[in-house]
Formats: sequence, C-alpha cells, structure tokens
Amino acid sequence: MINLLNKSLTSFGKFLILMGRTFKRPERLRMFAKEYIKEMAQLGVNSIGIVLLISFFIGAVICIQMKLNIQSPWMPRWVSGYTTREIMLLEFSSSIMCLILAGKVGSNIASEIGTMRVTQQIDALDIMGINSANYLILPKIMAMLTIMPILVVFSSAMGIMGAYGTAYIGHIIVPDDLTLGLQHSFQPWFVWMSIIKSLFFAFIISAVPSYFGYTVEGGSVNVGKASTDAVVCSSVLILFSDVFLTQLLS
Repeated sequence: MINLLNKSLTSFGKFLILMGRTFKRPERLRMFAKEYIKEMAQLGVNSIGIVLLISFFIGAVICIQMKLNIQSPWMPRWVSGYTTREIMLLEFSSSIMCLILAGKVGSNIASEIGTMRVTQQIDALDIMGINSANYLILPKIMAMLTIMPILVVFSSAMGIMGAYGTAYIGHIIVPDDLTLGLQHSFQPWFVWMSIIKSLFFAFIISAVPSYFGYTVEGGSVNVGKASTDAVVCSSVLILFSDVFLTQLLS
C-alpha cells in the first residue's frame, strides 16, 4: 500500500513537472498554429462522426426506456421528453461521451507520443534545443479544449434528434408531448454546466495520455501498455472529477 502511494505521488510529481514544461510560450507561434489546427482536425473533427452516431441512438433509447418504464396514467405525458433532456444535458453529452472519447482520443495520443519516444524522435528534438513537451503536447491540449465544447453541443442536439426519431418513425411518443417535455422547466445553466465539465474532461483526455506516452520506456510492447494505462487512468479521473464538479456546479 505504501509503495503504491509512493509510486502515485512520484507519478503525480512527474506529471506536474511535465505540464510545467508544456505550458510555456511556444518559440515559434506559426509552427504552433499549424500543429494546433492539425490536432483539432485529427482529434476533434475526426471524432464528430462517432459522437453524432452514438448520441442519436442513445437519445432514442433513453426516450423509449422512459416512455415504456416510467410513463403511467399518474404522470404527465411529457415526462419522457423532460427526462431525456435532463439525462442528455447533465450526464451523457458531457461525462459519458468524454469517457468514450478517452478511449478513442486518449489511446491515439499515448501511442503517437509513445512511439516517438521509443524511436528516439523526442530525444532528437531535445538535442536540437527544442522544448519537446511544449512542441508535442501543448497543441493537443489546446485543440481538445477548443473542440470539446462543440462536440458536447453536437451530442446534446443529436440526442434530442434521436428522441424525435422515436416519435416520428417509431411512434413511441407523440411529438407534441415530446416537445412539451423538452421545453418544460428548461434551465440554460445546465448547458453551461455541461460545457464547463467538458473543459476539465478535455484536459484530462489530452494531458494524461500525453504523460503516459511521453514517459514510456522500452519498446513497442510498452507503448501498447502505456496506451492502455492512459485510457484506464483517464477514465477513472473523469469519473472522480465528474462527482466533484457535479457537486460544485449544481
């Protein structure tokens, strides 16, 4: 237990040192801007498809489950739309979607940087006097912080479209009742709360895998292990921070 605690504190200290090297002013802003745009496309834009697909079907499934299992003669007919909106805004589009992206984006970042480490490309950058942490990690973090709120908004909108799909195609619920539920007691703060949470999760998704990839040792087998550890650690941190942020922002 003590060894595990010491190892965790050591890793946390190394992470803070790495972030200190990362968050420095880029030496060449034009190069940073080029990498920033490339990472936005690679990490964010390429993830829009899976975000929209999953959100559509999850919104449809939530609406169906609420209608079939919660609706009763004693409840208003709009309760299915109301619960669908609350679940999509408060948890799925921010927290669960970020868990999914932690697997897709996090493994990509860890394996990319880890491969550069074991092939000594990072060592070559350091020898040339380039701040490798700033050059490799900062564009990824900034790109995720920029694109994640957009993905969250797209996810919420697509989830609502999935709910309407069950209304118009599956005839599970009357569209007017669904609209009434979606509009009932709407609080704009829930949208902002979802976006604020996603910013913290975006940092975790980009920074933690970058640390695991940057500090990997050994060969290609260790790169795969680092990628797996990065996804697991990112997911656990997202769940812990979700509890804290929900309590803080509610």
